Amino acid sequence: MFEEMPRLNLLSPAALSSTLRNCGSLESMVRGKIVHGQILVGGLLPNVVLSTDLLLMYSRCGNLESARKMFEEMPQRNMHSWNIIIASYAQISLWREALDIYNGFQKTGFRPDHYTIPCVLKACSGAMDLLMGRKLHGCVVVSGYQDNVIVCSGLVDMYVKCGRLCDARQAFDEMSQRDVVSWNVVISGLVRAGYGIEALRFFCEMHRGGVRVDRMTVPSVLTSCGQAGDLAVGKGVHGIALKLVLFSDIAVGNALIDMYAKSGCLHEAHQVFVEMPQRDVITWTSLIWCYGIHGRGKDALVLFDEMVACGVMPNSATFTAALTSCSHGGLLDEGRGIFSMMRQHYGLDPSVEHYACMVDLLGRHELLDEALAFIKGVPLAPTASIWGALLSSCRTYNNVEIGEIAAAALFELEASNSSNYIVLASIYEAVGQWECVSELRSRMRKLGIVKTPGCSWLTVKNRVYCFAQGKSSHPKAKVIHEVLDGLSQLMMMP
Repeated sequence: MFEEMPRLNLLSPAALSSTLRNCGSLESMVRGKIVHGQILVGGLLPNVVLSTDLLLMYSRCGNLESARKMFEEMPQRNMHSWNIIIASYAQISLWREALDIYNGFQKTGFRPDHYTIPCVLKACSGAMDLLMGRKLHGCVVVSGYQDNVIVCSGLVDMYVKCGRLCDARQAFDEMSQRDVVSWNVVISGLVRAGYGIEALRFFCEMHRGGVRVDRMTVPSVLTSCGQAGDLAVGKGVHGIALKLVLFSDIAVGNALIDMYAKSGCLHEAHQVFVEMPQRDVITWTSLIWCYGIHGRGKDALVLFDEMVACGVMPNSATFTAALTSCSHGGLLDEGRGIFSMMRQHYGLDPSVEHYACMVDLLGRHELLDEALAFIKGVPLAPTASIWGALLSSCRTYNNVEIGEIAAAALFELEASNSSNYIVLASIYEAVGQWECVSELRSRMRKLGIVKTPGCSWLTVKNRVYCFAQGKSSHPKAKVIHEVLDGLSQLMMMP
């Protein structure tokens, strides 16, 4: 109908506006540009409605440059045009640019509405701009948007990503209504920040509240189960996924493999892989990594070959998993071959992780001199992970000379990391160099470096118990220590 209108001289601002709003993809941008030309030829600009529609069209079609140019040329801008341009930058992760535009918006006299605030909060989350986020929180309260689920979910997400868990919890508790999206925001945010146990607590609260989980909830909760080592909850979530027929979702399957792998359930991880109707590179990489960390290096490499035979192109993470499998499986020649394959067959330049894997592989075979030479030939600046792999191998074989070289590099890269001092001290202790041990501990005291206490989790009868070094908060701590002392004595008996 639109194509017939020019022939009938029926073009009007309303018809052009309607057509522009129906151009929302890269394929339809050609028609949008034709409309833009007709608007210019017809002398219909300036017109704030048509200009805003053009801005929306370019934004939806992914042409941010034309959208920004259109915005800059507008003699008048309404609230809708400001929201469009801010959202355009936030959607493609140009956080700081979106915040800069918002700063300009604040000078116009307009007040942010329930469309503006979520976009700016998203930019604050990406840029980790807590100050701007707090200002927006005040704006939410003043403007009376506390009942808007989307706005409040954005607030929770912003606080989580800025590391303010107490503020996130308070903002979440103050929400008058919550939907599955708001629960997903806080759970996924906690998982990304590494707070697996807290994420599980939220999930259990969500489940008790009768909120129905969806395909976005399940991967996040499974990841938190892997972080916290809670296999019981992980199996429960697996059952929920089956009940809701979410198993065909690749993200859910990948998360299940990862959860079972981190929980030590190799068979279950493989079974999930076999039953998945579709697989991507993440699926294959997850299972390769799973076999590798369980010492099944040869099986991991068989999987790698099957992946390539199926036409799935390995990526950087896949090669990291394969090299890790070679390290844990003691496959020196195979590891060297895979490392060479990266560049020769796939054109991938090794990253820091791949170099660290190779150093670990060489170190496990006591090829410490070769590992040191390998590090010196690395085209990238050696990082703490690379030197740390070498130092760890030096502790295994009590190599003081190379251990001191690795430790010296680590002291410069991670001046306050106590682990590097502890490892070097253990090497000195193993060879009886007690004076060096004393000097190293004295240096730690002068620098104020304190050993980071260890922490572990144990699941007993579907409940996760946390044990931290130096703490005895568990109600049965005395009995636990008595049993441990008894077991230690039994192990020392001939």
